[in-house]
Amino acid sequence: MSGHSDDSETKTGDDRGADSDGPIDPALVPRAEDAHLIIGGRVTVPVLAFAVAILASIALAWVYAIGGQPQAEGIFLALALAGIGIGLVSWAHRFLPAEEVEEHRAPLASPAAELEALEDDLDLADEEVGRRKILVRMLGGVAAAFGVAVLFPLRSLGPRPGQGLTTTPMGKGVRLVTPEGSPVKPGDIATSGVLTVMPEGHLDDANSPTLLIRLTAQQFGPQTSREGYGLGTLVAFSKICTHAGCLVGLYESNQGLLFCPCHQSTFDVTKGCKVIFGPAPRDLPQLPIGMDDDGYLVAEGDFERPVGPGFWTQDRDS
Repeated sequence: MSGHSDDSETKTGDDRGADSDGPIDPALVPRAEDAHLIIGGRVTVPVLAFAVAILASIALAWVYAIGGQPQAEGIFLALALAGIGIGLVSWAHRFLPAEEVEEHRAPLASPAAELEALEDDLDLADEEVGRRKILVRMLGGVAAAFGVAVLFPLRSLGPRPGQGLTTTPMGKGVRLVTPEGSPVKPGDIATSGVLTVMPEGHLDDANSPTLLIRLTAQQFGPQTSREGYGLGTLVAFSKICTHAGCLVGLYESNQGLLFCPCHQSTFDVTKGCKVIFGPAPRDLPQLPIGMDDDGYLVAEGDFERPVGPGFWTQDRDS
């Protein structure tokens, strides 16, 4: 029994010598308490950093809740962000592996049957690509044809405006008539009276409404009318406000003022319908008037400048 025990011990010693280069130093063997110290040292810095971030965040919320203080909020916010950043960085350095690991794999070869099937699929794919090209070309043809077809309905939109926003049917010799179409004579307008007129044959033209106004001799002055535009104390101005296109129809005869009911732009007729109040950007254009052989009022030409809102003719007037 004793000999057998010695042999076992001898064999164990031989085996230990064969598996190692020499005797193992007990100082190099990690102990459980040492492992706890290593892990504890790794955890300490991230834990402390996160703890600082938590406390700073709570303090930030508390300061904000009691009314706020910019300096204190800035400090606590900086501490919270710094704690989070330091904790994450230290966590990564201490616990995440830094070495690069490669996994070696044996070459992978496909069976011959799969390779043949792949070749067949590629042949089918060539046919499919050819079919797709045909479809793409057909789609392009449809788009082109439809695009051309869409152009034709544009003709139904009517003619281009051209000079329609800068001119009116008023012209030399065109009679001025009431909205009902009756011609007007100078005597039809009393002193301090006002009458809306239109060019004969164009009662529906939106740019043509005109105000005929007869001023008193005291109101009529050198600034009232352009030379050759008036007929005695009778003057004519566009009825379309130069602000937003409303019809200016309120006339205060005592002061010779025209008012726009939309935005209260005010024009002084005694000064050539000059803007004296409101958002209108331009004076009302004046129409040259005269009298034909039958004694009826006619236009001697178009308005001195384009009528209507300033945005219609901004580039032309600037």
